[in-house]
Amino acid sequence: MKSKRETEAVDSELIRRLYYFFKPYRWWALFAIFLTLSASYLGTIRPKLTQIAVDDHIAIGDVDGLLWIITLLVLALVGEFVVLIINTYVTRWFGQGVLFRIRNAVFEKIQSLHVQFFDKNPIGRLITRTTSDIEALSELLSDGIVNMIGDLFRIFFILYFMLSMSWELTVVSVLVLPMLFYATFWFKGKVRIAYLEVRDQIARLNSFVQEHINGMSVVQLFNREKKEKEKFVDINADHRKAHIKTIFYFSIFWPLVEVFASLAMALVVWYGGGRALMGDVTFGVLLAFIQYVRQFFNPIRGLSEKYNTLQSALASSERIFNVLDTPKKVLESSEGKSLKNPKGKIEFQNVSFRYNADEELIINDVSFDVEPGELLAVVGATGAGKTTLINLLLRFYDIQEGKILLDGTNIKDVSLKNLRSQFALVLQDNALFSGTVLENITLGHEEITREQVIEAAKEVEAHQFIKKLPGTYDFVLQERGASLSMGQRQLICFVRAMVYDPKILILDEATSSVDSETEELVSLACKKMMQGRTSIVIAHRLSTIQGADKILVMHKGQIRECGNHRELIQKEGGIYRKLYELQYRDQAINSKSIA
Repeated sequence: MKSKRETEAVDSELIRRLYYFFKPYRWWALFAIFLTLSASYLGTIRPKLTQIAVDDHIAIGDVDGLLWIITLLVLALVGEFVVLIINTYVTRWFGQGVLFRIRNAVFEKIQSLHVQFFDKNPIGRLITRTTSDIEALSELLSDGIVNMIGDLFRIFFILYFMLSMSWELTVVSVLVLPMLFYATFWFKGKVRIAYLEVRDQIARLNSFVQEHINGMSVVQLFNREKKEKEKFVDINADHRKAHIKTIFYFSIFWPLVEVFASLAMALVVWYGGGRALMGDVTFGVLLAFIQYVRQFFNPIRGLSEKYNTLQSALASSERIFNVLDTPKKVLESSEGKSLKNPKGKIEFQNVSFRYNADEELIINDVSFDVEPGELLAVVGATGAGKTTLINLLLRFYDIQEGKILLDGTNIKDVSLKNLRSQFALVLQDNALFSGTVLENITLGHEEITREQVIEAAKEVEAHQFIKKLPGTYDFVLQERGASLSMGQRQLICFVRAMVYDPKILILDEATSSVDSETEELVSLACKKMMQGRTSIVIAHRLSTIQGADKILVMHKGQIRECGNHRELIQKEGGIYRKLYELQYRDQAINSKSIA
């Protein structure tokens, strides 16, 4: 647990960093502070006007003077009302502007992070960071900071007017403040810890719900509803306990504030009443002090509420900045070269890779090359490192040893944008987004026309089903393309790869999720796509790669065999031959089968 000094240092640093997002609106904030000070003054001058009305006009029967004071009281009320309306709008306007900047920064950061970050951080937790954690800053940034300043000055104005009338009654009025300050500091320490726990439990709850909604078909298939509900009940109970802890502290603190306010009022009535009976204090002063004591504790309550908001916001901002401070493990070279007229030659030179320093090598001393226009196939058992090769080539991860060259240039010296623009990747798990079919294919690339998309769709045999959709290419897909079949979703991903006209095409189990009829159509389309391009295919179905120029057989992170289909099938006891026999055990492996 952090010490008090460490916590205060962290809070100061968080506030300083939040100011970076706040800075463009600082002049609006100063204007809002001016409005708040005006409202504070207009609100605290009314008891003083009441004292003047009673002592200087009612006591001597001065009707004209009383009417003038009443006019001033009405003007103060109307003025405070108008100022508060303007102030509320201005503070909430620039507060939303600050939140807008923070959301953009967090989302941009998340998009720039390495793939391994997402392996270790649940999606629900990241959703919490970009939604509820940022929303927790809303009240603080919208009006919390400005109103805290307003409450402080309201207390200052109240004390000023009270001292101007009677310093003795002022001292009596604030006798309870030491006890109130002690209670406030106790509350501060407890509620900060409680709010940190609340934010943790919200992230945990969101992660669980997100995971189980995505995997609902599995939950229902295996009749896990009851068990998963029990898990959710436990997580929800922890979430409730965290909130109840904050409620417990507030249930103690707020009654204490009310008791101190009532005690201060009683002291003023007792002491001030006695002084009034002796003629040392006028009735107007006593009446004004009763109003001021009532007003005095309102901003103190307000500061306590704002402090509650501040603690919640700081707990959330600490998590937000943890995301923003996450170091990028895949760094761009200061040169950031761009490949001009790339041909598509790929070379792996003694490449080794592990995800974490204390883990075994996932890729161990791998070397191979692919000439421009060649088709390379990669096969092997699950976990052999096939997909990892692709992730390393696209620099989703950085290797620890060796080199990966593209057209003779180390990919670490090429800008990430330029490097990845040379590739099109079609995965087994197709990635579609909410939006139209056209938007999912072009991904917002303005240079790609509708005509190009239609032409690409025709080439991969996707045009026939797309034109039957309501709205055709303007048909709006549901989340992850849920309104389409698995094969249709995959065909759209093929159109996307085709329309971008990449230099290098990568297919990672891209046909495993389509039926046999669709696979045949896609295979024909793939042959068209591969013409003139360097292509890498990862496949379990060996029937799809028999025409490859080169086949790499991976086993436990190493290349155990390399050659074309004919060469590998003839190796007695070879891994590739065993894989082939498993898939085609009915067929005899002879010269006819490999011709």
